[in-house]
Amino acid sequence: MLKIHKQVHFPQINTTKSHFKHTALVGIGGNVGNVLKRFERVYYTLQKHPQVWIKESSFILQNPPFGFADQNDFYNAVLVLQTTFAPRELLKFLLHVEKIFKRRRSFKNAPRTLDLDIIFFDDVCYRHKKLIIPHPHWQKRDSVIIPMASLHNFRRKI
Repeated sequence: MLKIHKQVHFPQINTTKSHFKHTALVGIGGNVGNVLKRFERVYYTLQKHPQVWIKESSFILQNPPFGFADQNDFYNAVLVLQTTFAPRELLKFLLHVEKIFKRRRSFKNAPRTLDLDIIFFDDVCYRHKKLIIPHPHWQKRDSVIIPMASLHNFRRKI
């Protein structure tokens, strides 16, 4: 069953202007521990970085797992970030943030404390062995489509 949650920074729109040249849509997810509290801490971690500015966040969607189904529901949201990072630099930074929050990669679709995925980056299509933009299969995932539809400052054809 799908359920919507709201927290202090989910949803939120930042109306101040940023001078960062790139815009990325980042998916955030997790299903281990107190995920709602962790999302707030992740928000602060991202926002305090000098090369990242959070323009907007969606509400948080609670939804059933896919792939490996024998696990807790996931919580998912999306963030519109503005940044000076290039795509692979942003990926490296997001993987570092996952590590700070104790992300473990035991098997595909395993339970996790935190998952940060670049869904879009500007209007680029990018292929590298460790990064594909747009994120593969984003349009088939309610965990991306539903939160993304609630955004005011990020419009993309679904």
